Amino acid sequence: MMVSGSRMRQIGWIVALAVCLGLFLALTFRVHAVNSEVLLAERQIIALKNQTLMLETEFQTRASQRQLSDWNTVDFGYSAPRADQYLGSERQLASFSAPSVPGAPSPIRVARADIPVAPAEPGEMRSPLTGQPVALTVAAADIEPGTIFAEAFGDLIADASPVRPAQARTMLSAEVVE
Repeated sequence: MMVSGSRMRQIGWIVALAVCLGLFLALTFRVHAVNSEVLLAERQIIALKNQTLMLETEFQTRASQRQLSDWNTVDFGYSAPRADQYLGSERQLASFSAPSVPGAPSPIRVARADIPVAPAEPGEMRSPLTGQPVALTVAAADIEPGTIFAEAFGDLIADASPVRPAQARTMLSAEVVE
């Protein structure tokens, strides 16, 4: 079977367009991959700058400890506490108080009530403040609480994804933009 020249040209154009489309898709994927790598590198740079700033601050603090020690002893008369300066109980602290004078207000007393807490059953959630059982509210009876947790956890993972655009602008570039 013979194919005419115009039919061959049509097939040639279709093949050329398919090759161009394939190359375009490959280039698009490569651009997105490089863009993700750049965003990740920007985040690493920001983290390293923050770490460098923290280490510089720590170095400056440690470098000035001798000067601070001299100021404490000479100018302010401070010294490190000795072992005999620590108190063993609240009663020793109370013994340092001045005796109450007539007409002085009574000391403040704090009320405290122990709330009886029933032992928890396995898998039961309890409030850390009251110790009472906490009931999970579910919108529909057929939805399990684990499903709600999975959806919320999925949103958290999506928010923490490193593929999002980085907000890595310095103050100088922010001022120029505005």
